[in-house]
Amino acid sequence: MKSKSLKIYLISAGILLVLYIIAEANRPKSINWIDTLNHNDKIPFGTYIMFERLNDIYPGAHIVTYRQPVYSVLAEDSVKNTSYIIVAPDVELTETDYDQLVKYVKAGNDVFIGAKYFGKLIKKELKVETRQTFNLNKADSVHFLSPALNPDKYYGLLKGVGNIYFNNFDTSKTIVIGENAEHRANFLKFKMGKGALYLMANPKFFGNYSMLNVQGRAYASTALSFVKNTDQVIWDEYYTIGDETNDSPMRVFFSHATLAWAYYITLFSLLAFVLFEIKRRQRVIPVIEPLSNSTLDFVNVVGQVYYEKRDNANIARKNILYFLSRLRDEFQIKTNSLDAEFKENLSGKFGFDKTFSENFVDYLNYINEKDHVTDRDLIKLDNFIEEFYTKSR
Repeated sequence: MKSKSLKIYLISAGILLVLYIIAEANRPKSINWIDTLNHNDKIPFGTYIMFERLNDIYPGAHIVTYRQPVYSVLAEDSVKNTSYIIVAPDVELTETDYDQLVKYVKAGNDVFIGAKYFGKLIKKELKVETRQTFNLNKADSVHFLSPALNPDKYYGLLKGVGNIYFNNFDTSKTIVIGENAEHRANFLKFKMGKGALYLMANPKFFGNYSMLNVQGRAYASTALSFVKNTDQVIWDEYYTIGDETNDSPMRVFFSHATLAWAYYITLFSLLAFVLFEIKRRQRVIPVIEPLSNSTLDFVNVVGQVYYEKRDNANIARKNILYFLSRLRDEFQIKTNSLDAEFKENLSGKFGFDKTFSENFVDYLNYINEKDHVTDRDLIKLDNFIEEFYTKSR
């Protein structure tokens, strides 16, 4: 009798699941208006079309994508003599990111950031603030101020695309490149050393919705053409998709509504089966023999625990704390603040060149600020510390 009721239950759950999947597959798909600005998305405010046209704007350039923080990308030697493009809803840089970005621009590279919100640090350093108008029934129009681009030519855009502008910026350090019809700046340029930083207040200009419009497509292409054409153009994905360490099969699974609901129904069915069909049984607790009291066994156990937990950030910070403790105990170097004075003390004490000391200390600060530390970051930290010990002998 029990076997028969279980069979009926499983058949009913299976039929329910199949009917739901069929209903979902035949249901008209609603338009997703979320501004993901993801270059893989073909929804109105994805950037699939823009990304596919980058080689038209930068002929001969190699387009590469990164899903790492700005510091991690720009610290690599392979990104010299490149251009960097960020198009995202919001961009929040850390101090380490910003310092590395400024150093990168001053070296002669161009950076383009298109966002609605540029974060507290850019607001503080560049005195930049944005504001949004809410008249979504009115189509937007914008133009460039450069004489070479005919300032009298306005680009008519679709409703709700160009409704953000800069309501505050330092006029003594800023070049206004573009405005909207109300003569409010929406495109700024900051000269830094040999390069330039460009800020665009309307990232939706680069969305598929705008790119399907002839004038919208022309405006977006012209705006990006201010960035110099280099052998390599970096397209940032960190601020749209997230860190590559956050990828998982379930993340992809839940990105599809039909699969997600199928998963929930299956999970609910299994839970109901457990509650109504299985009696609670006492689990046999295995006897675990105590580990032998030896240093090697202890180290192996601790190492295995850390490896299974994979808390790279915790491991990295403990590694840094141990290193700083050794500096204090063996070399009497103050480690209260990892600043310019600390860099000079390292160079003076051990005879290092200033470039190594600066890169090493900057990387220690970078790791301390990160919430998620990748395997690659951890290996790079270990290599830095090993190189320090080698040079200090």
